Amino acid sequence: MGRFTYFAVLAFIFVGSAWLEIALRTRVFRRWKRLLLALAVPFMVFVAWDVWALATGHWSIDPERTVGLDLFGVIPIEEIVFFIVVPTASILSLEAVRSVRGWPLGDEEITP
Repeated sequence: MGRFTYFAVLAFIFVGSAWLEIALRTRVFRRWKRLLLALAVPFMVFVAWDVWALATGHWSIDPERTVGLDLFGVIPIEEIVFFIVVPTASILSLEAVRSVRGWPLGDEEITP
C-alpha cells in the first residue's frame, strides 16, 4: 500500500464524514457554492505556505507514501487534496452536530 498511504488516509477521512450528508441531511454538498467559498481562502493560504515550507526544507513529506505527482515541482498532489478533504470533513461534522442539536449558526433564514 506504500505509495497510496496518504490517499488512503484521505479516503478514510472523506468516507468517515461524507455519510453525514445523507444520514443527517447536512446539505453541505448541495450548497456547493457556499462550500467553495468556505474552502477558497484557507486553501490558497495553506497551499502557498506548504509550497514555501517544502521548497525551503522547513518540512518534508515522505515520497514513498505518495504517488509521486508533485505540483509546482514541490508539493505532492495528496497535500493539495488534503486541503480540500479535511476542511470539508470538518464542515460536515459541524453541520451534523448542528443538525442533531438544533444549534443555530446565525445564517438561518428568518421567517416573519
